[in-house]
Amino acid sequence: MIDFEQFTKYSKPGPRYTSYPTAPEFDDSFGAGDYETILKGQDKNRKLSIYAHMPFCRSACYFCGCNVVFTSKEEKKERYIEYLTKELAILSRSLDTSREVLQLHFGGGTPTFFNAAQLQRIIKAIFSTFPHKAQNAEISCEIDPRFLDEEQMDVLSSNGFNRISFGVQDFDPRVQEEVHRLQPFEITQKAVNIARSFGISSINMDLIYGLPYQSLETFKKTLAKSLELDIDRYAIFNYAHVPWLKKTMRKFDETTLPSPKEKLSIMRYTIDFLRSNGYEMIGMDHFAKPKDELFLAIEKGELHRNFQGYTTKGGADLIGVGLTSIGEGERHYVQNFREMSQYEEAIDSGKLPVMRGLGLSDDDVLRKAVIMEMMSNFKLNIKNIEQRFGIDFFSYFKDELKALEVFEKEGLVSIEREFLHTTATGALLIRNICMPFDAYLKRTPEELRRFSKTV
Repeated sequence: MIDFEQFTKYSKPGPRYTSYPTAPEFDDSFGAGDYETILKGQDKNRKLSIYAHMPFCRSACYFCGCNVVFTSKEEKKERYIEYLTKELAILSRSLDTSREVLQLHFGGGTPTFFNAAQLQRIIKAIFSTFPHKAQNAEISCEIDPRFLDEEQMDVLSSNGFNRISFGVQDFDPRVQEEVHRLQPFEITQKAVNIARSFGISSINMDLIYGLPYQSLETFKKTLAKSLELDIDRYAIFNYAHVPWLKKTMRKFDETTLPSPKEKLSIMRYTIDFLRSNGYEMIGMDHFAKPKDELFLAIEKGELHRNFQGYTTKGGADLIGVGLTSIGEGERHYVQNFREMSQYEEAIDSGKLPVMRGLGLSDDDVLRKAVIMEMMSNFKLNIKNIEQRFGIDFFSYFKDELKALEVFEKEGLVSIEREFLHTTATGALLIRNICMPFDAYLKRTPEELRRFSKTV
């Protein structure tokens, strides 16, 4: 059972741990030359995961924390395709592109803001550069239902896309108006029907709680409407209000945001509602049907987490292409420029458009293994960590384990000789439980941490 009252008192600023070290630790002293050297030295037997960032949106959704470019001009999209193709060509000079591709993800922005012909050109450029697609490859696309037609879906389907994620956030008209994203239920329903008609059998829906004018009663209606669409997976996120980072969030009247108590009620109801309708909780914000591969993976302790969320496709080097995209390897992170002018300038000079990155120390790699396994599977195989890194876990992490004693005393974690694992309530506090293992947090006082709240 989940003890929600116990859960609320742990609300504090903390990372979401889509990576470790987290993105604020990336350094602009890491440049294109460093990345090229790493790519040339990578293990050619490791598979690849490709992330393509499609940055354009027609207008701003005020809740959004993504890096986007607002435009309605076709020539900007055409120009972007040209530079994306050039970036792939530069990348192929340092990276062995004969390696098998295990995963391809189109994120945004709004990938389907590109029309069918443009999508085809982008996909062709990627698969011409990386021609070896794994037989079980996961090929996915984020889609705004307001921008999807049959021609686009035909292009995606015919090129092997097998997972779709629809951004919805909320079906309530007042909430939609306040967050500047008018999207009637019928539009989403039509988009889901188009995807199903082209054989897409894995559809995810993104919802957000904590938005202006939301309440438990309004969110109940959103959940009920969503069930009509027979979605395979849900990602239901706690809204991260970070107006110091995203100017559009400053448009909200903060008095209209639901209180922590109301958000807790929404979360509690959501978990109970989805479980009663055949979904199981995965990770800290995902739900899937019991036969879904994500659910089966967490039962086996084989779930992985990266910048695209939870996946079963671990053990691959992530290559990011496009504006502001992030790549990841065993001992590095790298991020492209955020500004289009800098991105284009680097490519025009024949260089990879690297803005910043980070090379990982031995301690970083160890802590990354601990944190990411905990974030994915809510348990840590201590014996495996000791064998893999040649350490005595209880000596190396003596201070961290002492910091976890308060969680252990409250029944949120169990620390045994071979395993560290959470309880049901502890799983919802996984960010808090991972934070003691974060060496970088110790250097920053809590009052100066610029993260969203963990609860």
